[in-house]
Amino acid sequence: MARYIQDFYLNQPEDFVAFIMNDYLQKNGFTMSDWKGEPAYRAGDAMMEGYKYLKWSYVNGRFHLEAWLKGTFGGEWGLEGFVGTLQKKPYKNNLLQLMTVLQQSLPPQGGMGPGMPHVVPVQIVDNSKEATQALIFGILAMVMCWSPIFCVLLACLGFSRARMGAGSSKAGLALAGKVLSIVAMVITLVLFVMSLMGQLSLIWAYY
Repeated sequence: MARYIQDFYLNQPEDFVAFIMNDYLQKNGFTMSDWKGEPAYRAGDAMMEGYKYLKWSYVNGRFHLEAWLKGTFGGEWGLEGFVGTLQKKPYKNNLLQLMTVLQQSLPPQGGMGPGMPHVVPVQIVDNSKEATQALIFGILAMVMCWSPIFCVLLACLGFSRARMGAGSSKAGLALAGKVLSIVAMVITLVLFVMSLMGQLSLIWAYY
């Protein structure tokens, strides 16, 4: 499946692009890794939410970005299509927000007086929406503890959104969602084991 690719002329200062990208990578938990020998940034984990990958470059005013997910059997997933949509959609929306931030208009770079640094206020990517979603999914996972399948699904979504919202202005909500998701997973596991042991006890008593 084809990667999600953005390739366009940006015409922004290199230090501005580097600042926005480094801020985005840090807030979303990306670290330098590799994909089958190809250098790329990676975020996520193998158990709860899967791995997200990203590559970018900015040369002579031209910005290039590639993004994809690690598929179930180790292949590449693009960010389109129904399969894996619960992972693809938030990642793609997050990248669209990044594109908007990169293309913002910068204020004129006038001086502020001798010996005074020039500070330019810029808009950055803020995953506050994902932080709120993490809390919602965490609460729903707690409510659905009686159903292991739904609980695990909701907890994984909550954990994934919490990672994205951890560096946002609503980091507290992201943390609460992460904690609720983990607690829900533990509770549903305990309930599942207790139910299984009860069934085994009945079978043992019957025979």
